[in-house]
Amino acid sequence: MFNHRFKLKTMAALACLALLIVNPAGQSANQNAARVILAIGAHAGDMEITCGAVLARQQRAGDRIALLHLTLGEGGNPKLSPKEYGEQKRREALAAAKILKAEVVFGPYQDGQLPNDEAARRYVADVIRQIKPTHIITHWEKSIHKDHAAAHAIVKDAVLLASLAGVVTEHPPHRGVRAVYYAENWEDAEGFKPYLYVDVSEDLTRWKECVTQYEFIRGGVSSFPYLDYYEALARVRGAEARKRYAVAFEVDPMAKKRVLDSLP
Repeated sequence: MFNHRFKLKTMAALACLALLIVNPAGQSANQNAARVILAIGAHAGDMEITCGAVLARQQRAGDRIALLHLTLGEGGNPKLSPKEYGEQKRREALAAAKILKAEVVFGPYQDGQLPNDEAARRYVADVIRQIKPTHIITHWEKSIHKDHAAAHAIVKDAVLLASLAGVVTEHPPHRGVRAVYYAENWEDAEGFKPYLYVDVSEDLTRWKECVTQYEFIRGGVSSFPYLDYYEALARVRGAEARKRYAVAFEVDPMAKKRVLDSLP
């Protein structure tokens, strides 16, 4: 079992390798190719608050956007039962997706109980096969929230499983994932080092409209100032990138590789 798990994780790391091939002018070989972006969050709202501005920007650029919420995050409201809050979160997630003009898929799992197992990997692999993303965004590997850490591990292996003909699910294999990016989340801060910056200066208004569909972001559930924090973070990352606002991502160590025809 140990050897099998080690082999699976090694192959998954290779499957996530984002090899950027650049021509002498510094332009990505895949820059103008069609993109399908799948953002996979442990809870409804995770991806919208962390990278929703990037999703809005990419949709504006003509890309297809999809969201997979593995759980609704239904256990986070002390004033409502999980059933009641889950129904509310589903409505909020649909409203947020509408603003992003994104497709949305709801996973079958419960808040706080996302299983880090093979069945979950196969489920996500089949969603990947169904959506056929070119790019995937999910959680960073280290987190104070167990669901976030589980989502990271599940997605990394699912990218590999989705590509293998020997893994049978409802949909045929998909081998077109070009890159996997990890969003910046205050709960996933350990070891996160910004690597890729995306200018979202023109998309903050739409992002705010999107995320404030969620009561917990408006301030009605938690005392944590989500909107203020992530807007301020976008300003900080923007300053680092010499832009007004930006969103930063981390990638796997093996993905930090550029192949150049000449010095840029």
